[in-house]
This record gives sequence, structure tokens and C-alpha cells, in this order.
Amino acid sequence: MNRGQHRKTYTVEEAQARLERYCAYQDRCHKEVEKKLTEMRMIPAAKEQIILHLMQHDYLNESRFAQSFARGKFRTKKWGKQRITRELKARGISAYNLKLALKEISDTEYYSTFHTLAEKRFAAIPETNPQKKKKKLADYLLYRGWETHLIYEKINELMNS
Repeated sequence: MNRGQHRKTYTVEEAQARLERYCAYQDRCHKEVEKKLTEMRMIPAAKEQIILHLMQHDYLNESRFAQSFARGKFRTKKWGKQRITRELKARGISAYNLKLALKEISDTEYYSTFHTLAEKRFAAIPETNPQKKKKKLADYLLYRGWETHLIYEKINELMNS
């Protein structure tokens, strides 16, 4: 028997209830909800109806999603604003909500986290060749989405201390 024949089908009510739980568990963006509904093989009209319901009942809120995403990735994964921006754009978040999300991170906390992260990483790199050590630190911080000018200022400060 074909694998696809065993897949469950959902009524609009069942799908709606399922997505309410999905969104209540953690903030979601429209793209994730859309994907979930597609996986559930819902027709476009039903998807639209469910998404509208989720928005009207505040299960789905793009601003809230963007803000909690930015806070979370910054605090737990120590991502810089560039990585957060890139990830939110990939999730189809509007420019307005992107700006709102980045305001969640205070400048003081941002710079303090950056300096702590850079210093900790620099100390942890076992490289003896100064050029290689610089490159490893720069690559690490760039991957996490920190701004280039911050990285190079910090590397110069660390190499000259």
C-alpha cells in the first residue's frame, strides 16, 4: 500500500484546534503555520480561514513572534543583529516588525554580550599563529551575525593587549 494513502485528513475544526495548540506552545510566524497547514493537506480556502481565525484570536501575531525570536536568539544563542535580521527575513517578517524586534535588544546589553562573547572565544582558540587566530575569531563572530566594524575593532584591541 502507498504511504500517502494512510495520511490523516482533517476537518477545518480539527485543523484549527490543532493549530491553536501549535501556536499556543510557542510563538510561530505565518510561514510556519502555512507549512503546517500544507503538511496537513488543507485546501487554500481552509488555510485562509484558519490563519484568519488564529490572527483574530491572537494565536498568530507576527510582531510578537519577531520580538520573542529576536530576544531568544540574542540571549540564548548570542546572535548579533545581522543574523537575527537574516533569519527573520527568511521567515517573511515585514520590515516594520523587523525594526520592532531589534528594539527588544538594548544597546548596553548588545555591546556587553558582544565583548564577553569575543573575549571568551578569543581565549578559547588554541591557535598560536596570530593571523589564524584572528581569522578564527572573525569567522566565529561573523557567523553569529555580529557587525564587521565591531569585530575588527575588537580583534585589534585583543591582539594589542
